[in-house]
Amino acid sequence: MIFSSLKSDKAVDDSTFDAIYPEWAKKLADRHWTPIEIARIAARYLADKPQKKILDIGSGAGKFCLVGASLTQGVFYGVEQRESLVRLSKEIAEEHRIGNVEFIHSNINEISFSHYEAFYFYNSFFENLDGSCPIDKTVHREEELYYSYSSYVRKQLDSTPAGTKLVTFWSNRDEIPDSFDLDFSHSGVLHFWKKKY
Repeated sequence: MIFSSLKSDKAVDDSTFDAIYPEWAKKLADRHWTPIEIARIAARYLADKPQKKILDIGSGAGKFCLVGASLTQGVFYGVEQRESLVRLSKEIAEEHRIGNVEFIHSNINEISFSHYEAFYFYNSFFENLDGSCPIDKTVHREEELYYSYSSYVRKQLDSTPAGTKLVTFWSNRDEIPDSFDLDFSHSGVLHFWKKKY
């Protein structure tokens, strides 16, 4: 019902969507999972042609990818280092028959951006700087990881072709190379970027 409503472009509120998650994941939604309206705007900007490959850098419980895949004809890939979240995302996609989405259990520094055409980033590295609301205790967190992950993403984005699109939400901008220009912003925290060279 939720995904058919999204496909029909009907309004779905976050509390209704988040009810698909088990209680432990639902409790994290306000802090860690992309709100539907943000996902809707970002996905439509990124998936500007059918079958466009979009990478969610740190996909968490898969909400952005699941919403984006329901709303557009893009193909959404979520990379996430926590196996439990990847498993949960895959189960939801399979249960609701969302075919244009894939979840990858890996660390971001093992992913080549050359396989993808557009990118979404909801500051997934920030938990290394702020431990006030951890997702869980299964991964090591430290300040140095924030900077090394951001540096890796910056280098990978810098190697993408001109015209590549990126959307950031609540970003510190440490991962954005100089080769990207700000296209426009929404609500002060959602930024749309395009590679100029």
